Amino acid sequence: MNRIKLFFADASQEFKRINWPTFSETRKLTMIVIGLSIFLAFFLGAMDFVFGYLLNTII
Repeated sequence: MNRIKLFFADASQEFKRINWPTFSETRKLTMIVIGLSIFLAFFLGAMDFVFGYLLNTII
């Protein structure tokens, strides 16, 4: 039982040392991730369309 208490006490201390990002940093990085995801989705969709078209014209 003491090991469990010690684990939670250590975990609590570690959480206090975490350098949490600010709201503006979180918002900025979230927008970057969403933007890159949308760009990658369009890029892969375009490549799929192009290669599908080329494959259909060859076959």
